[in-house]
Amino acid sequence: MSAADFTDFASLFPDETVTHSNVRDVDLPGGAGTFALITLDNGLDSSKPTTLGPNTLVELGTVLEELRTRAANGEIAGVGITGKPSYFVAGADLSAVKSLAKREHGLWMAQLGHEVFRTLANLGVPSFAFVNGPALGGGLEVALQSTYRTVSTGAGALALPEAFLGLVPGWGGVYLLPRLIGPERAVQVMIENPLSNNRTLTGTQAFEHGMADALFGPDNFLEQSLAWAAGVITGDVVPERANAVDPSAPDTAARWAGAVAAGRKFVTAKTSDAAPAPGKVLDLMEANRTLDQAESASLECETLAELMQTDEFRATVYAFLDLVQKRSKRPAGAPDRSLARPVAKVGVVGAGLMASQLALLFARQLKVPVVMTDIDQTRVDKGVGYVHAEVDKLLAKERISPDAAARTKALVTGSVAKEAFADADFVIEAVFEELGVKKQVFAELEGIVRPDCILATNTSSLSVTAMAEDLQHPERLVGFHFFNPVAVMPLLEIVRAPRTGDEVLATAFELARTLKKTGVLVKDAAAFVVNRILLRLMGEVTAAFDEGTPAEVADNALRPMGLPMTPFTLLAMVGLPVAQHVQESLNTAFGSRFPVSANLQKLIDNGIKGLWETAPDGTRAIPASTMALMSFGTTPSSSTEVLRRTQDALAEEIGLMLDEGVVAGPEDIDLCMILGAGWPMFLGGITPYLDRVGASERVNGRRFLPPGVASGPSVPA
Repeated sequence: MSAADFTDFASLFPDETVTHSNVRDVDLPGGAGTFALITLDNGLDSSKPTTLGPNTLVELGTVLEELRTRAANGEIAGVGITGKPSYFVAGADLSAVKSLAKREHGLWMAQLGHEVFRTLANLGVPSFAFVNGPALGGGLEVALQSTYRTVSTGAGALALPEAFLGLVPGWGGVYLLPRLIGPERAVQVMIENPLSNNRTLTGTQAFEHGMADALFGPDNFLEQSLAWAAGVITGDVVPERANAVDPSAPDTAARWAGAVAAGRKFVTAKTSDAAPAPGKVLDLMEANRTLDQAESASLECETLAELMQTDEFRATVYAFLDLVQKRSKRPAGAPDRSLARPVAKVGVVGAGLMASQLALLFARQLKVPVVMTDIDQTRVDKGVGYVHAEVDKLLAKERISPDAAARTKALVTGSVAKEAFADADFVIEAVFEELGVKKQVFAELEGIVRPDCILATNTSSLSVTAMAEDLQHPERLVGFHFFNPVAVMPLLEIVRAPRTGDEVLATAFELARTLKKTGVLVKDAAAFVVNRILLRLMGEVTAAFDEGTPAEVADNALRPMGLPMTPFTLLAMVGLPVAQHVQESLNTAFGSRFPVSANLQKLIDNGIKGLWETAPDGTRAIPASTMALMSFGTTPSSSTEVLRRTQDALAEEIGLMLDEGVVAGPEDIDLCMILGAGWPMFLGGITPYLDRVGASERVNGRRFLPPGVASGPSVPA
């Protein structure tokens, strides 16, 4: 076969943005000969990543076949592949992949990739990948299929994220990577990193893992890589691969099995085995230890074709491509960016943990002066000290330079007097979650700040409208709700009260973008989006427990959702008093849909921080003394009943939120839950999940999303 055999298949994708394979000959130094250098370039600006769609792969395969002929004729001594400035290759074109409606089309896509990469691996001369920027999924597999690899310290993001996307590294990655860097590191790259917020490797980390043979700085990276390639071709440079393994060796077989077993344990802990793709990655890795590459390739193609037709893959593509990659860049309802005001100084009211995290974020991302205040010097010093300590940690990890560390520290100062905010452009409060306290703070601020200074509240549940009602300029107040930990969680619920001005709102969205957060416009309603949904979920589980459902049953009933933690674990992490306070606010706003647990209050009154107590061996139980404090009903539920009850409650609450206009549409609910609550990407967000299990139609009489957007038809729970 050849790449040209897939031309008819590629013609099904006339709208593909083709990444072209531009070839030029380079005379290598040291008499190494003529070198054919392919630059992958889609002709767009550097912010638009190159991808591998069917037409791109056909063109690349055709170019490689021509170079194979040249190599056989003695015209070239080697072939290299690099990317346009700022990118190597971002992976398969998901816009094309998500449209593969037939299983055979998915199979052809997988086979096309293998055909092209097989040519790359068998050119008759050495092939080199010069990884100058992000190399993700199929992009990293381009590099793995090459004979040798160099990587830039500025490459930024290298990963095989397929387990996160509902697929497998099916163009050879799952076969090649464990042989190159060892099975343990391969499981980290293919399983642990994707399922840990889609973590990626830097160029330096990839080199340390053994994924690249040489590491160069971004300045003159291509020239250095070409010189290194010349040395390899002449024999003056002999790459060492200390982490490479022989899968047939007895000790490797034991390591391989151990790595796969550890990977399965990690998948269960992260997803409750509710997503098929991570397990399929491990199945392939386990099987291919005793297979040759062609046998593994056939198995990879069949697996990819199967996964591309699953609801989990459709849901993931909807969540990742349509929401995180697209909708988040164009927030629904946000005013025109041109209305945004410049922010040259930020004030933070409070110097506790949340306030300190905010100060650090503003200083690092905005690079403007940030001043913190609190009621006494001790608290102020503690807050500023926290910021300095966190900067020192970043410096120790080499995530920032010494100069950047010094500048960031210098930007953050503290004061016991709010007069320090007199020249601030934006002041955010992060004080105790009590309406009266926050109103007092804003009343004081209005007498100090300039008339055009924007005031923001980080409240998680209180009414922004109520905070603004006594202000002389209520139009300047906006909700700016971060999630904890601030540095990690990407969501910002931006709350518009009835009188919030367009310029203020535009500035809030521009700040979110500069802070590298995703801003979602939210109507001023109790607990906004994420906390309202989470508290409804936890309220149903807690109510079932109070009614007499055993704790293990209640806490594990939602395992099929694949949530990052169980409800009672989340309660302990949030803090029982905080959760109870928000639940009381919701009960006041919405009544019996948000019941306040008397048992939970008893635990709070007795200083108990969580239901479970974990033993040294990892087992957990409720201490007898804790059980003695609580009382229970006599109507226990099964795990199936708790799951269905919770699904229906969530469908009801989200239906009401959409009717109230809390957000523009169900897509924003999904985006909030993915980015603010860690809702599993493979579920596609909460609304397609509720559609799939039938809860939306059971409760509301209709689906949230049209069929096919993120899933197939509804199925029984």
